[in-house]
Amino acid sequence: MATDTLKSKPGAQGAPGGVRRLLLENGALTALIVLVVAMSALSGDFLTADNLLNVGVQAAVTAILAFGVTFVIVSAGIDLSVGSVAALSATVLAWSATEAGIPVALAVLLAVATGIACGLVNGFLISYGKLPPFIATLAMLSVGRGLSLVISQGSPIAFPDSVSHLGDTLGGWLPVPVLVMIVMGLITAFVLGRTYIGRSMYAIGGNEEAARLSGLRVKRQKLAIYAFSGLFAAAAGIVLASRLSSAQPQAAQGYELDAIAAVVIGGASLAGGTGKASGTLIGALILAVLRNGLNLLSVSAFWQQVVIGVVIALAVLLDTLRRKAGATTPAAGTSGGGNRGRQALTYVIAAVVAVAVVGATSLLHNGSSGGTSKKVGLSLSTLNNPFFVQIRDGAEEQAKKMGVDLTVTDAQNDASQQANQLQNFTSEGLSSIIVNPVDSDAAGPSVRSANKDDIPVIAVDRGVNDAETAALVASDNVEGGRLGARALAEKLGGKGTIAILQGQAGTSASRERGAGFAAGLKEYPGIKVVAKQPADFDRTKGLDVMTNLLQAHPDIQGVFAENDEMALGAIKALGSKAGKSVQVVGFDGTPDGLKAVGAGTLYASVAQQPKELGRIAVQNALKAAEDEKVERTVKVPVKVVTKENVAGFEG
Repeated sequence: MATDTLKSKPGAQGAPGGVRRLLLENGALTALIVLVVAMSALSGDFLTADNLLNVGVQAAVTAILAFGVTFVIVSAGIDLSVGSVAALSATVLAWSATEAGIPVALAVLLAVATGIACGLVNGFLISYGKLPPFIATLAMLSVGRGLSLVISQGSPIAFPDSVSHLGDTLGGWLPVPVLVMIVMGLITAFVLGRTYIGRSMYAIGGNEEAARLSGLRVKRQKLAIYAFSGLFAAAAGIVLASRLSSAQPQAAQGYELDAIAAVVIGGASLAGGTGKASGTLIGALILAVLRNGLNLLSVSAFWQQVVIGVVIALAVLLDTLRRKAGATTPAAGTSGGGNRGRQALTYVIAAVVAVAVVGATSLLHNGSSGGTSKKVGLSLSTLNNPFFVQIRDGAEEQAKKMGVDLTVTDAQNDASQQANQLQNFTSEGLSSIIVNPVDSDAAGPSVRSANKDDIPVIAVDRGVNDAETAALVASDNVEGGRLGARALAEKLGGKGTIAILQGQAGTSASRERGAGFAAGLKEYPGIKVVAKQPADFDRTKGLDVMTNLLQAHPDIQGVFAENDEMALGAIKALGSKAGKSVQVVGFDGTPDGLKAVGAGTLYASVAQQPKELGRIAVQNALKAAEDEKVERTVKVPVKVVTKENVAGFEG
């Protein structure tokens, strides 16, 4: 694999053995070449300058995080906190520069110091507190995420313009995130290969006790190692927030797993002692190429997770095969110039082969004619929620009826992942794009890129800030919140105590529904809110949070949940009280929610008719693509559905 140059045992000679050894020693590089060739063959949109730059941008944040994690894994540790530390550092920068009025340069230093401080805490707990790295960094994962939510109050914070340029391009074509990734990669290579602490990392990862007996101050070295990881996490967080033009408190969730995967795919061993910056970069590029290519091929986001999991497993399996084949890794710094020259020659040959094969493949696509149907992309914030599944279903039904080629992607409530998907749509040159933003501010930069390429964008359910959209197809979440407040208050006779289950912190839907409900409740001074807790639009969390709230407030008389999924979880927690002594109002009008309304356990749901949202969005996308007049705002009416009118309601 793309790790330290390997030497084989005597006997592994001859041309077949040499080829076999070459493939084993450079498995990650081989896999990257195969992936590039395969994606080029399968999609004519892959091998374009814009799309290849997209791949680099999409790999940048993961690669920067992974470079920091490389230090930790080489020393036989693990860091699960880098995603949360990245979000916390970006939030600190944005809050300091905007809310606190601190000069931007000082705010950047404060953000970097935050990352280093988190790393030092991890290192102290591991070195001096004797906590296992898994536990110490898992704790920091929770602390970092919690602090970012506390500082931001759960809402995105606009990023300073001077720092947001890190998400732009130089000369109109070279992305700054790619340059930052390259610089951080060179720093990683220098630290690992040319410094005392780099050699110490390999020594500690190879045999910590032997390193200690040889005179290394292992505890101090670990402090430095985890501080490096925190520093790189802060840099990644700043780059990520720059791309989104805002610091998202929920940003980089799960990125720690991608970072670890990139390091492992690149040839490092979780047992420690091996790993290189070049391998980590290749691992990050493999993940980016996979996601980009699978997006272009319209592969479901659910299957994308399966594919990436298989790739990680194969990478570890290849590492095992390499070791069984007799390959051994020399100690850090002992490989000679000849081996380095051979490794460099391998990379050059690989590049030449890749260019030749990819060039030949591109000729096939140049000679093929495209279809005549309009191509439209739909990026949904999540498909783990029945409401958005219904939007997709309505869009697909309308697309089929109109002969539109519709590609649907799932951002999994990750604003950065959605930005990548929108960039992929833009590089494909689609007729138009439909976006249901994870966050209205974060979607702005990607939509502006589509604007530059004259691709019309339709926003559905949520608007896009600081960018041009041909139309917004949405329900009025604020008005829906007011209607929910009125329905619940009137059912309680204008008096009583209630609890509120909030949606995912930072999402516009949660903010707008909550604001509308609060405004509507002002008309009923006899209603008192005794508890308000987030349950992230999730049924299971709704069940757990409601169960906990009932311990402190067993006599509540009403519950407002900002979506039906949380309302259904609350009903489960309430048991026989639901619909009798406690009235529950949900939001969305999902099939399961409407069943509960019919059964009487859910008093009402503020229904948005999501299928209609999807249908109208596709209609407007096609009109915009054909330069027909489109209404700037298309409002789909919301409706309070109770047991009395649920039978005649159609979503």
